[in-house]
Order: sequence, then C-alpha cells, then structure tokens
Amino acid sequence: MTTRAEPGDDQSDPGLSEITSERRRLINLGYRLLGSLADAEDVVQETYARWYSMSAREQQAIESPGAWLMTVASRICLNLLGSARARRETYVGDWIPEPLPEPTEWINGRSGAGGAAPADPADRVTLDESVAMAFLVVLDTMTPAERVAFVLHDVFRYPFGEIAEIVGRTPAACRQLASSARRRIRTAHSPAGPSAGQAGIVRQFRTAWEAKDIDALISLLDPDAVATADGGGLAVTHLHPIVGREQIARAYAEIARVSGDHTTFLECTVNGLPGLVARQDGNLSTVFAFEIAGDRIRHIWAVRNPEKLRSWRIS
Repeated sequence: MTTRAEPGDDQSDPGLSEITSERRRLINLGYRLLGSLADAEDVVQETYARWYSMSAREQQAIESPGAWLMTVASRICLNLLGSARARRETYVGDWIPEPLPEPTEWINGRSGAGGAAPADPADRVTLDESVAMAFLVVLDTMTPAERVAFVLHDVFRYPFGEIAEIVGRTPAACRQLASSARRRIRTAHSPAGPSAGQAGIVRQFRTAWEAKDIDALISLLDPDAVATADGGGLAVTHLHPIVGREQIARAYAEIARVSGDHTTFLECTVNGLPGLVARQDGNLSTVFAFEIAGDRIRHIWAVRNPEKLRSWRIS
C-alpha cells in the first residue's frame, strides 16, 4: 500500500468536505469486504492517495467524487480478496474476521491498546447485522466477485449496472452473483434474535464456564455446536474446530482449569452482539463472538491473534 495520504492538506480544495465525508462509508465498505479493520484502513488510504495524485483538472472532471471513491475502493478490495485466498494457505489454523468492539470502546486499530486516544468517529464501522461475526464468516466463503456484488447491492444498495463496471461482469451476471450469495447467507446464517435474550445466554455461559460446570455448558450449546479459534500462529489455541456440545464443554472446562485464577471473563459487545473477552494477568488475550439460534449457542469464535485485537480497550 502507498504511504498514507492525508486528505485535507489543501484547504482550498472546493470538494474537500465531500471527499472527507466519505471516509466512514469507505471504512464500512472495506471492513465488510475484507473482514479486517486494518486492511480496510489501508484500502481507504490507498483510495485517498489515488484521488490526491490526480491534478485539480482531473478531479474537477469527476461528476461525483463520492461515487468515484467507492468505485476505486471496491476495486482495490476485489484485488485484495483474490490475493487473500493465496495468503490463507499459509495461515496457521483457522482465519476468523477481525472482531470489532462496542463503539464506545473504539480505538484506532493501528495505534494499539492502552492509553490511546479514541479514533475519529468517522473511522468507526456502523454496526448492524451485516457485520455480525456469523454473517462475515459466510461472506468469507464466497468468491471475490460474489462477495463484492452482494455487499455493494444488498448492503450499500448499488445498482447492478454500476457493480458490473467494478467487477468486470455484465449486470445480469452480477445479479446472479448476488443471488447466489444470498442463498449462502440464508442457508448458513441464522438471523440474530433479541439482543437481551442473547446477552442472558452469554452470561449463563460465562457463569458455567467459570464454574467449570460441564453439564451446564452442555445445556447451553446446540448439539451440533462448533467452536473455532484463531491464533494465527501467534497465540496458543486449538488449530481445528471443536465439533459437538459435549466436546466443546469439556474443552472449555479444561481451558478454565488450566488458566485458573490468572484469567477473568468480561461481558462486552462484539460486532454489535453480546460476547465475551478474556483477560489473562490483566492483559486482554481473547475475544469471543457467538452465534445463538433460539436459546442455544450454535457457534463460538475465539480470536486470540494479537494482531486482530489492536482496536480493543477494556478497562
């Protein structure tokens, strides 16, 4: 990626307000397409760098700077999605999207935790169902073109004619891509229930886990529940998904036994839904996201890769 370009250096730019106001929208787009706040920030900086590398005459010739920025960012994301598949082949263990904290706990993903000032509100990702961890995990199974077509149309309401110019397909082909993606979402993703109900289940899970109560843990898990962890080779964790509620309950009870008094669990919001964070010896070590169907936990995602926890600040 290019060196960060700071939009706003030229205060005489007549379109400055429109250009800078697009930053939040670009961050939202990049995170949904890439599943990484850090990568989304890189995309935004690259997009702005391309805008400011043009002459004033070239900029003025663009009828809608905001639409231009979104198009460029989408194309950059499309290219990154293609190369990401190759990078994943060498990733240690399972790759899980970067978890996002509650906006009130937001800090710049590049600055690290502890003592950092909150990021500009324009950098925050808008939290809705399209950033729920279960939703992002399904998006990650799609082809790059499928993912871009679906996110641009179903989340950002772009017409297929404009999407076609971005992905290099016909509008009809883009419509089919989005339709295929929609079917994947319906098949694999259960709509989130009321947040209060989910918070109660997560709280019960935390209590049972701290008590190492295997029977209570089993009662809170779906029979076919899956627990996936992401350490990225930088933190110790199970490399393969744990399948089945009995297996998960026993594994998590063992984790609680081994960690002993060194680990504490806190309830928090993860990607807009109830979740947990673990602190080991006072330092944040793991973020847990949950998919809850009915009154049972269907999937647990444990993110331990420290490079994916830079935007977290838990006091």
